[in-house]
Amino acid sequence: MKLISWNVNGLRACVRKGFLDYFNEQDADIFCLQEIKLQSGQIDLELEGYYQYWNYAQKKGYSGTAVFTKEKPLSIKYGVGDMDTEDEGRILTLEFPQFYLVNVYAPNAQRDLARLPFRMNWEARMREYLVQLNQIKPVIFCGDLNVAHQNIDIRNYKTNVGNSGFTVEERGAMTDLLRQGFVDTFRHFHPELEGAFTWWSYMSKVRERNIGWRIDYFIVSEKIVPMLKGADIHAHVLGSDHCPIVLELNVDGITA
Repeated sequence: MKLISWNVNGLRACVRKGFLDYFNEQDADIFCLQEIKLQSGQIDLELEGYYQYWNYAQKKGYSGTAVFTKEKPLSIKYGVGDMDTEDEGRILTLEFPQFYLVNVYAPNAQRDLARLPFRMNWEARMREYLVQLNQIKPVIFCGDLNVAHQNIDIRNYKTNVGNSGFTVEERGAMTDLLRQGFVDTFRHFHPELEGAFTWWSYMSKVRERNIGWRIDYFIVSEKIVPMLKGADIHAHVLGSDHCPIVLELNVDGITA
């Protein structure tokens, strides 16, 4: 099974920049999107062979997530309980026979860290939710998590300590999640690889010089690890300030 996650930073714009060519070329079993930035009826994608699930933000042109899947899920959940971010379309959970898929666009703490308390509350509730799901069946958690976990996940880590996405609090929340029985799949396969990033500023020459951050992830339950076949970053794919990430696994080996 192949899964892809991509923050498209505006799906309509990304479609104009070749999204469908990449989508069709990859032929993924599950394709997860974040920051779709649209409402119902604003795009009509003909994706033959895929079921489409959308979680739109109430605010126009903002946030939102989507999942396209070849296999029809057993159930779909939008948001987590009464979490405020449901209004922002940030969370989509699809239940399959062998696992839960949780596609997320994590809130940004903002440049002045004004939203850091909100972000940390969101992190705590998301961690609790994932742990609860993991007690029922294995979990695949993916998306733009808006945090660079380790120093090697960011080009200039020394000058970014304390900045949004690289605060002690946000990085600690990621560590806490991994300690609850989850694994960062990219680091499972590439524990010391440097220069592997998924987001670059739109500032001139930043992407060309690979001055980036790794803030997009596939994180899985530990019990899924033996079934993993590979995790990759498609940094060559343009169309957004993020690039797609890929996870391949033997889903037949997963037992709920």
